[in-house]
Amino acid sequence: MSTEDVPVPTGSGIEVALVSGLSGAGRSTAAKVLEDLGWFVVDNLPPELIATMVDLGARARGEVARIAVVMDVRSRAFSADLGAVIKDLDARGYRPRLLFLEATDAVLVRRFEQVRRSHPLQGDGRLVDGIAAERALLRPLRESADLVVDTSTVSVPTLRATLERTFGAEFEQLTRVTLVSFGYKYGLPMDSDLVVDVRFLPNPFWIPELREHTGRDIDVRDYVLSQEGAMEFIDRYLELLRLVGAGYRREGKSYLTVSVGCTGGKHRSVAISEEIARRLAGDQGVTVNVAHRDLGRE
Repeated sequence: MSTEDVPVPTGSGIEVALVSGLSGAGRSTAAKVLEDLGWFVVDNLPPELIATMVDLGARARGEVARIAVVMDVRSRAFSADLGAVIKDLDARGYRPRLLFLEATDAVLVRRFEQVRRSHPLQGDGRLVDGIAAERALLRPLRESADLVVDTSTVSVPTLRATLERTFGAEFEQLTRVTLVSFGYKYGLPMDSDLVVDVRFLPNPFWIPELREHTGRDIDVRDYVLSQEGAMEFIDRYLELLRLVGAGYRREGKSYLTVSVGCTGGKHRSVAISEEIARRLAGDQGVTVNVAHRDLGRE
């Protein structure tokens, strides 16, 4: 069956957001925030293809629940076409929300000068001419926007918080913690936010009946966690993780990668990572993943 044979969905529970605004006002930042919130983001899609894109997402059987399309003046004369697209989506039951980003001329000029780029509508004129032309072109779009954000004096964390309140959902307001066990002899993980060394604990490698087992096995786990200082360390480190995670969240960072290292990444780091993950999983607003980078290398 071709896509033409499939009935056009009506609403289908999918959320649609259109992101537009002045060049230099923060569309790229907004797109990254929406991606972090679980939206499927498409940049600079021609207006005539937006409805098709949304229909395909609606037919994806729940795999795509939120679609955000970022639009700018690279699609020439897009403003008039976009108005028709919004009406079409509305008629299909999608109820798109339009986010419009703007800033003062002085701020936009400064931002363009900082990155040494010309304005897309500047042509042979001055930078301020391009900004004025774009502002006039987008005026009808701004007037119909559901949310207008002036980013002139708005920090990135504040913009993120605004978009989270508007486009986020409860399950998206999470800190995603990834615990990575590793062996120091294989090098540090490249993407670590925090690194902790658990080589202060006795190494099960030197106990013949534990050597071939891993930190996932009950006997190794019980041995590691029963050592003096092990549980106290976990208790105190969890306090630190919760403090750091809350701070990261306030600064707009929703991902935290914690690397836990021992000599070979087989026993102590694995057992400690699993225990920290087990206890963090009970915290509200946190999701936890565990990865054992070097398990199996020995």
